[in-house]
Amino acid sequence: LAPDAVVLSLQNGVDNAERLQALLGREVLPAVVYVATEMAGPGEVKHHGRGELVIGPSAASDVLASLFADAGVPVQISDNVPGALWAKLILNCAYNALSAITQLPYGRLVQGQGVEDVMRDVVAECLAVAAGEGVSVPGDVWEAVQRIAQTMPAQFSSTAQDLARHKRSEIDHLNGYVVRKGEALGIATPVNRVLHALV
Repeated sequence: LAPDAVVLSLQNGVDNAERLQALLGREVLPAVVYVATEMAGPGEVKHHGRGELVIGPSAASDVLASLFADAGVPVQISDNVPGALWAKLILNCAYNALSAITQLPYGRLVQGQGVEDVMRDVVAECLAVAAGEGVSVPGDVWEAVQRIAQTMPAQFSSTAQDLARHKRSEIDHLNGYVVRKGEALGIATPVNRVLHALV
């Protein structure tokens, strides 16, 4: 990397930037990525919806926002990136494992009997762990979870796509992360634990 290169972590999970920063020995900016895609074939990515980023304030934030805007990618600069990362993590915890286990897209998944109750339990556990970590998750998280099924009804989770291709999934960094943090904080996360174990 060039000495003045800006490193931006565009990955699911809440601790990637700090893990990369420890590895690289330089600042890594966290980002929240909201995009629905699938690997439609070798070297082919199909875009199903959304495509915006949330990044934190830094010396490079305005330049990054301008570069992304020129490429048609909306960027929001937020003072609460940890909260935004947790909000995305909670969406992933609510959908990814269930979509993977059932191999259903979000729109059909949420129509299943009892699925909404399971998702509500996942969200409640995640919010408890986030609060235990001292993170303020912005907005109405349950409303955001419901909106995903409406705005991305045909989307299969990245975890579902990994399992369908017999590839290792990111579940350890989603529901598994919540389970580990919950254990460290003494907060029970039984629904996240079951989903993590099943995937």
